Amino acid sequence: MIRFEHVSKVYPGDHLALEDVNIHIRKGEFAFVLGHSGAGKSTFLKMILREEKPTEGAVFVNGQDVARIRERDIPYLRRQMGVVFQDFRLIPSMTAYENVAFAMRVTNIPEKKICQRVPYVLDLVGLGDKADSLPEAMSGGEQQRVALARALVHSPQLIIADEPTGNIDPELSFEMMELLSAINSVGITVVVVTHEHELVHRFHQRVITIDHGHVISDVPGAQLHEEPTV
Repeated sequence: MIRFEHVSKVYPGDHLALEDVNIHIRKGEFAFVLGHSGAGKSTFLKMILREEKPTEGAVFVNGQDVARIRERDIPYLRRQMGVVFQDFRLIPSMTAYENVAFAMRVTNIPEKKICQRVPYVLDLVGLGDKADSLPEAMSGGEQQRVALARALVHSPQLIIADEPTGNIDPELSFEMMELLSAINSVGITVVVVTHEHELVHRFHQRVITIDHGHVISDVPGAQLHEEPTV
């Protein structure tokens, strides 16, 4: 699903963001990408979304070398994935239903299909009764769920969550992770980029740790379940 092969990224001014990164996230896998601010997580995401190209190496998403994709085909690449941002990025003047529906309308999906699909995904994230609510009338956790519904509405093979718990309470953070785990359980690949160590270790999934542009550890989920040796 996602493969980084000897990827390095150098920004102007010789700022090294990633160096010789090798990562393979398989279809149907759940993986955390853990690192502090400035570790290289944002660049990792931008490579997947084709917002940046590697200086060296290659990035593959669903078998496609993203650096070789034509500019006009980038939107099609991005439609294969759903992205949940830390700041939600909801349109304030639109209801929950309209925010999710808008993601379908901009890709010219027929209105009949929108009317069927949007209520379904809102129910899926537990917001069936909030369809007519504006973002300002919803809690941070509810807004995050609208953002997740919007990410799911195109039935993507891949969900990427960028610091999805950064703007919600700790208790709601666990609820969001449980929801992402449930989504993963039906075969959707989930990648969560975060700096929250406690959250990561509570959910016992694969953890890829990035520090100063290097992958310093890659721990499979099974190992996180093991009891410490006394």
